[in-house]
Amino acid sequence: MTIGLSFFALMMAVIVWWLVRQTLVEPWRAEVVVPEVRVGLTARPTAKVALWVFLGVASSLFVLFASAYAMRLDLADWSPIPRPRLLLLNTAFLAGASIAMEWTVFAARRADTSKLRRGLAASGLLSFAFLAGQLLVWKQYHEAGFLLASSAATAFFYLFTAVHGLHVLGGLVAWARASRRVWRGTDPARTRLAAELCATYWHFLLAVWVLLYALLVSEDLGLAICSSTPI
Repeated sequence: MTIGLSFFALMMAVIVWWLVRQTLVEPWRAEVVVPEVRVGLTARPTAKVALWVFLGVASSLFVLFASAYAMRLDLADWSPIPRPRLLLLNTAFLAGASIAMEWTVFAARRADTSKLRRGLAASGLLSFAFLAGQLLVWKQYHEAGFLLASSAATAFFYLFTAVHGLHVLGGLVAWARASRRVWRGTDPARTRLAAELCATYWHFLLAVWVLLYALLVSEDLGLAICSSTPI
C-alpha cells in the first residue's frame, strides 16, 4: 500500500513539473508565427504562473484524499464494489477532450480561427460527454443499491469522482469564456493565451483522472476500490 501511494504522489509531482515546464517555456516558441502575441507578453507570465499555483494546490488536494483512502483501505471491513463498464469509455472521452485542446493550441498559434473553433467545440462536447458518463455511472450504482453510505468503498468512489467532476466543471467555465472570445474575434494574443491555459488545465485533468482510474480498478497494486466484477 505504501509503495502504491508513494507511486501516486510521485506521479502527481511529475505531472506538476511537466505542466510548469509547458507553462513557462513551451508557449514562447511560436512568437515568429503570430507576431501580434508580443502585445500580451507582460500579462502572460502572471496568468500562467497563477494556473500553475492552482494546479499545485489541486494536486495536493487529490494526494490528501488518496492518503485518507490508503489509511481506510487497511481496515478489515473494506469491501470493493463492482466495476462500472462505462469508466473506460469516460476515460476515452476525457482523453479525446485533452487531444482536442492541444489541437486548439496548434490552431491558435497559427491564427487559424476555423480550426480553433472546431477544436474548442470538440473539446467541450467530449468534456460534457465525460461528465454525462460519470453521472450515468452514479445512476447505475444508485439503482444497484450502492449508495454513498453503503460502504467505505462507495463513499470514496463518489468522493473521487465528484471532486474530479467539479474540477472539470470549473474548466468548462474557462472553456466557455475562451469560446466566447474566439467567436467575438478577440485579438490573437488573448485568444492564444486562453487556448494554452485551457489546454494545460485539460492535460492536468486527464493525468489526474488516469491516476484516479488506477486507484479505482488496479487490483494488482492492492489499491482497487472496484472489483473485477462488472456492473
